[in-house]
Amino acid sequence: MTHEHSPAENAELSNGNPVERLPRVLIVDDDPDIIESIRFALKSKEVEVLIARDGNQGLAMAEKEEPDLVILDMMMPKRSGFLVLEQLRQTSLRPMRFIMITANEGNRHKQYAETLGVDDYIQKPFPMDRLLGSVERLLRLG
Repeated sequence: MTHEHSPAENAELSNGNPVERLPRVLIVDDDPDIIESIRFALKSKEVEVLIARDGNQGLAMAEKEEPDLVILDMMMPKRSGFLVLEQLRQTSLRPMRFIMITANEGNRHKQYAETLGVDDYIQKPFPMDRLLGSVERLLRLG
């Protein structure tokens, strides 16, 4: 699990001043290349990036850290993105936005994801601009 702070946030943390919380984005994916690509792309945004590498870790981190947005891979070891989404929709006390990313091309999966309340559904491979546009829209950045 990775917990990163922006340089400005680190400066505020070190001098003891209260920190205004940046929007938190949790990336839940088992592919290290995808995680790094998304994490790198989000560096230019005013967000705190959290990382989980499987569904169980993602669920635990989402419950503990209460991110504003979860970028969730559909197919992962230990617990699928669908099961993570179902659980968070039932138990989360704080509203979260969800972007589901998947290599699966079936419409049935997209319909199920929409039934569970995903805010966006993006098929892999995807242009990073497409994902960043969705992140900005859902978090109202910029």
